[in-house]
Amino acid sequence: MTSSLNLMRELIRNACVNDGSVASGQEVRSVTTLVEFFGVEGTVFEPAPGRQSLVYRVKGSVEGAPSLALVPHLDVVPADNDGWTVDPFRAEIIDGFVYGRGAVDMLNVAAALAFAVRPYLTGEKIPGGDLVFCAVADEESGGSLGAVPLVEKSWDLVGADYLLTEVAYPGLPVGDRRRIPVSVGEKGAYWSRLSATGTPGHGSAPYGSDNAIAKLASALVGLFNTPTPALIGDEWTVFADSLNLDEEVVARLKDVDSLDAAIDDMAVEDPSLASYVHAATHLTVSPNMVDGGTRSNVIPDRSGANLDIRALPGMDRSFVESHLHKAMGSAADLVEIEPIMDNPANISPTGNRLWEAIAAGVEELEGHRELVPTLMTVATDARFWRARGTVCYGVGLFDDAMSFSEMLSLFHGHDERVSVESVGRTTDLYIRVLDHFLSP
Repeated sequence: MTSSLNLMRELIRNACVNDGSVASGQEVRSVTTLVEFFGVEGTVFEPAPGRQSLVYRVKGSVEGAPSLALVPHLDVVPADNDGWTVDPFRAEIIDGFVYGRGAVDMLNVAAALAFAVRPYLTGEKIPGGDLVFCAVADEESGGSLGAVPLVEKSWDLVGADYLLTEVAYPGLPVGDRRRIPVSVGEKGAYWSRLSATGTPGHGSAPYGSDNAIAKLASALVGLFNTPTPALIGDEWTVFADSLNLDEEVVARLKDVDSLDAAIDDMAVEDPSLASYVHAATHLTVSPNMVDGGTRSNVIPDRSGANLDIRALPGMDRSFVESHLHKAMGSAADLVEIEPIMDNPANISPTGNRLWEAIAAGVEELEGHRELVPTLMTVATDARFWRARGTVCYGVGLFDDAMSFSEMLSLFHGHDERVSVESVGRTTDLYIRVLDHFLSP
């Protein structure tokens, strides 16, 4: 019988690389792998050639019992071979780690969920409530070829009261135990585009020219140099208390007036953790794409920049644009702001049936029930289900081979990897969570 580890390696080798184009991804390869693994045909959705999602729904045995969906994504982001020490799509095992694009985002979780759900698909186990397994395409590019049409057009098939998906984080060591982060929500995405216009002319005579790039550059300088607003929410307070840090440091991290200085101090020794802390407590604005001009000898009449903006709960589009105008100063009059994406921050409550099922599984494997509600700084497909009232979590169980901050640096990074033991432990957790949640 194929293990979750071997299944994860197969999924990595399928190289379902999503570069944002419709022709990329080709999740059909991993859908084929999963159907062979389950030995049971599911429902396949293919909104574009090769962009397949796979769905199973098992009817529960108890009328009115709560339903549960398991939603991994099958696509991965591109990998630059020059930055890796190994082939990113060979899924090699080196010193107890599986190396490969998607190892932590999120093919380890996909394989573990698939292994845990298989007995229900084959009839070996009968769930109390409906159980959905929905392996989707296109998560890395916003879900328009995956989760979005499934939720909008096939809710009767993919809808559920509760949901398990990403992000799974390593435990937070406190004393002799590791508190387990549970992803309960995510920041909002307010992606935007700045555009500036000018007057074309010959590049050999730039004096007094109306250069569109110059206007855009002035605006970007303001965005790069202006600190963004911070907010200390309940989730952050609980998370900060779970960090294995000096009490004075934790107190500074929970005080908006001392927060930025504390992050600067943290960055000296642990830049990855500092980056996460900043993102988890601030509005973030990252200009990541810039374009303009047509030739080296032509003064540009148009230029633009795409901004990745992530907002905390309570920060809406008007709040975001207010900050942008303030940061750009007088340059704000030289550019236009065009919304690209407006997805508000979303958070699920705790203290429910799925939360208790996770706690029970953790207790059986770790000897305690200490879960830490964690706000993700990234967007996931969970937001589409949360918008319809589904309680969504992400959780995993890892060994001590990698810390929380070390794993953060591997998302979309070079030499992405996960330990063999962690894949097995996460699989064991999911098996127990399903048993507890789906018990009649």
